[in-house]
Amino acid sequence: MTDIEKTYRRHIVRILLMLVMAVVSDQVYAQRKITPVNNPHTATQPINEFKDDTARINARKRASLKHYHDENGNVIYVDTVTGQEWHDTTAVKVKQPMKYPLIESVSVGVDIWNPAMRAFGQRYGLVDFAAKLSMHNRYLLTLEAGLGAASSTPPDNNFTYKSPLSVYAKVGVDYNFLYNSSTDYQYMAGIRYGFAPFRYSIEDISINSPYWDETAHPDIPTQTAAVGFGELVMGLRVKLWGPISAGWMFRYHMILHENDNKYGNPWYIPGYGSRSSAISGSFTIWYTMGVNKKRQPSPSELTPPDAEVEIMIPTPLTDDPYQPGITDSESMKEQARPVE
Repeated sequence: MTDIEKTYRRHIVRILLMLVMAVVSDQVYAQRKITPVNNPHTATQPINEFKDDTARINARKRASLKHYHDENGNVIYVDTVTGQEWHDTTAVKVKQPMKYPLIESVSVGVDIWNPAMRAFGQRYGLVDFAAKLSMHNRYLLTLEAGLGAASSTPPDNNFTYKSPLSVYAKVGVDYNFLYNSSTDYQYMAGIRYGFAPFRYSIEDISINSPYWDETAHPDIPTQTAAVGFGELVMGLRVKLWGPISAGWMFRYHMILHENDNKYGNPWYIPGYGSRSSAISGSFTIWYTMGVNKKRQPSPSELTPPDAEVEIMIPTPLTDDPYQPGITDSESMKEQARPVE
């Protein structure tokens, strides 16, 4: 066989192979082609019947995406293909309403701590009164006022410190950590600012001089003072019977400002106590008057905890005879009722 015949034969083989491949490709392509089916449903409405239903589209998208919550409680969706993140702006945060009304009650009380301590030998203090306005049973606006006096002589009897009857006042606010619980129990922390204008004197002063063997009795005039102080408080209040309750309070106080005195700072400050001690306490008997007892009922009060709730949600409006729903002439209703 000559070289020319071999060349022709190779060309013929190549042409035949190309024809076979073309026939096979046409068969495969013909099998993948899909013939659209027309029916009354597709003829009476667009192919994408949900193209204008953005709520359904967004719901489907959110259901197919991964999401997480950031530190502020926002829902963050993540596209697993591109890694893009975005906030769910359609999510509406519903703030849980307060269980109790804005003005819930008013309480007045008297502190019996100082009178009891005076009976056991304390040389200062007299009587203290307080009033509280409860807002949502959460914030307690507080006003405290009282009368204070002091008369103390140290063990060596070389002088007597006296402060006549004086008035003091404090204002502040407490935060009740049990605000959504019963009003019979309160656990609170708060802050106070107090102010006390008063007079004090140092009498019967005796200064002994062993060298001269003499005793001096200097005369110090009455001093006037005005002291402002702050308090950090923490306490507990429980119901005793009816409108009567009792409250214990732990107080840490510090002097914020005071006027200068020629003969030194006062030892006793009304409403504050001894200058040398930064810690004190109180025990108050309270009488509470309910201002507005109406409150929003909790879900457990509306529906028993073991009852099943059937929620009937209407089908969206549609005019498509082939899609289930209700017509425009019908009204949409939504109701929830407990199942017997």
